[in-house]
Amino acid sequence: MKIVKRDGHIVDYDADKIRIAIGKANNEVKGNKKATKQEIEEIIKYIEELDKKRILVEDIQDIIEQKLMEFDKYELAKKYITYRYTRELVRKANTTDKTIKELIDGENEYWNSENSNKNAEVVTTQRDYLAGITSTDITRRFLLPEDVVEAHDKGIIHFHDADYFAQNALHNCELINLNDMLQNGTVINGVMIEKPHRFITAATIATQIILAVTSSSYGGATVSLTHLAPFVRSSYEKYYQKYKERNLSKEECEKFAKQDTKKEVQDGVQTFNYQVNSMTNTNGQAPFLSVCMYLGETDEYKEELAMIIEEFLKQRIQGFKNEKGVYITPAFPKLLYILEEDNIHENSKYWYLTKLAAECTAKRMVPDYISEKVMKELKKNELGDGDCYPCMGCRSFLTPDRTMSLGNISKAKDYVKGKGKYYGRFNQGVVTINLPDVALSSKGDMNEFWKIFDERLELCHKALQIRHKRLSNVTSDVAPILWQNGALARLEKGESIHELLHHGYSTISLGYAGLYECVKVMTGHSHTDNGEGKEFGLKVMQHLNDMTSKWKKEEDIDYSVYGSPIETTTYKFAKCLKERFGLIKGITDRGYITNSYHVPVFEEIDAFSKLKLESEFQKLSPGGAISYIETPNLQNNLEAVIEVIKFIYDNIMYAELNTKSDYCQKCGYTGEILIDDNLEWYCPNCGNRDHNTLNVARRTCGYIGTNFWNKGRTQEIKERVLHIDNKVAE
Repeated sequence: MKIVKRDGHIVDYDADKIRIAIGKANNEVKGNKKATKQEIEEIIKYIEELDKKRILVEDIQDIIEQKLMEFDKYELAKKYITYRYTRELVRKANTTDKTIKELIDGENEYWNSENSNKNAEVVTTQRDYLAGITSTDITRRFLLPEDVVEAHDKGIIHFHDADYFAQNALHNCELINLNDMLQNGTVINGVMIEKPHRFITAATIATQIILAVTSSSYGGATVSLTHLAPFVRSSYEKYYQKYKERNLSKEECEKFAKQDTKKEVQDGVQTFNYQVNSMTNTNGQAPFLSVCMYLGETDEYKEELAMIIEEFLKQRIQGFKNEKGVYITPAFPKLLYILEEDNIHENSKYWYLTKLAAECTAKRMVPDYISEKVMKELKKNELGDGDCYPCMGCRSFLTPDRTMSLGNISKAKDYVKGKGKYYGRFNQGVVTINLPDVALSSKGDMNEFWKIFDERLELCHKALQIRHKRLSNVTSDVAPILWQNGALARLEKGESIHELLHHGYSTISLGYAGLYECVKVMTGHSHTDNGEGKEFGLKVMQHLNDMTSKWKKEEDIDYSVYGSPIETTTYKFAKCLKERFGLIKGITDRGYITNSYHVPVFEEIDAFSKLKLESEFQKLSPGGAISYIETPNLQNNLEAVIEVIKFIYDNIMYAELNTKSDYCQKCGYTGEILIDDNLEWYCPNCGNRDHNTLNVARRTCGYIGTNFWNKGRTQEIKERVLHIDNKVAE
């Protein structure tokens, strides 16, 4: 008789292995609860008399359990089942041991390129990845059902951030309520931090808050400069009083106080930038931070806010020095500039800030632009009013506030009744569906497509429910900075966060990827054709929204459609599609699939047509989306940048310009570091290929990466076409 093992290998039957297995279970029980030698031999005899040519090892184990129970050896059967399960865990653990060794030895491709802002050689990053590998192992073996794990492995869906899922306290991303924490005080590591009285102190405390918050979550965080603006006035008043006490005239007091305040703003912004870029959180990287610049958030402190915005832009234009002392483009903080009536026209009061933003974008790729006009059309709160607010991190957008009628469920101290609340809210996590796999699995049959689509969406739904339930067990004690001390809430000690997971206070994201490839398979057209392809693409997007609306209504959980920033997963999905369906020209013959609803990177299209087309899809991706255009070096053509900015204001909610600003440390070249046909980066001036001496910054899924990428993402970057030339846009 032959035994078929779990991995498919076939070995000879060996009765002694059965005796040993039952014997080990026997050692765990006492007296007549043990199986006698005779009973063990009867089990073996029964198996042998089946006279099978081949039998699965699982079937033999099932028979042993059944026979033990027939002999009334219930406790022994339970021990045997435990032994069997333990052996299964040991077998599965071996792959984790191998992965850890590969990480330590620097041989694991996935972890070496998992995040373009993390260096897997650095000890702090390795510590995070070691924990991540362990978390992923626990998640796969204990926390997720087999069908979800299998679908994830096959690239049918992607269960994001499994490397953080074992810790049930961790959520994805957030808008930090910096206003509440600065105005009403907070606690960090058990130390009371009271309200600051100067801007430079507030800026420093803000960075400490950011570090603490991003160490207690795993996605992107956003703060608003509006929350720092009142402290500029406090500093001014302090300086004014100093000069008044010296008996200077009012004019002199104002003059010198303004000078001192301006210097303090410069120093405070520099401190903020130094802190954010030099700190390392528990995720093994600098905080994944976005900074919002929105004049419309305040009337009282608008002048002070304008001062801070101006200084942030000026310092980013200058850049940050690398280890060689050369100014380069940093990855963080990401800057978000809100376009509004006060800054979008040449005769607007704050037009000078928009011109400064355009200069900054041309040189440093930020800020990114959010149109207040378009956003207020798309984001209506429960009172029917349009709201404007920043994204959480690179692209995650909250749904409009519908908690106003519920009152202050987060117990925030800065809560204003009847006003939409966005700071302090967060995202519970993401599961992404691979749309090209749905199309290829249907073999182009429309009826089969919608059937498979719904099956896959329900699988995503199941995985998202698991995410939600995991967070449902959390109390405020697991992360006091988040839930007790104002970042997200002011709950009591021991209080559950459950209510914050419902009623629209937080979102949970149904991600999607590869709309272009999906549409191409099903219609033969791109979704950019303004015809059959586009029509089908919009139907797919609408169906995603219909499903999340259904789930939201049934469960009072804010499911939301999210254009996933699949930095590494774009490569994984592409490889899985090729393995499952073979090489298909134009579909599976690249090392990446297209992000979200984007026009594919290789498709020729001008900037304005691209943004206009994608705006129709962006509105159907309310939980997260960003559009971009690729440009040449536009530092000497700010008119073109400004024309794009104006177009964004009138046509699309959220967009960015991808410029190039690289540096070669060996020869001093500044410009664009190139990629050869073997997907290797090199300096076009001296041929340098050493990643350690090349400073390269590229947009990756909405944020800037500076630590290079996997082969799939590198191919995607290489194949990006320009959407605007170096002439003044008309």
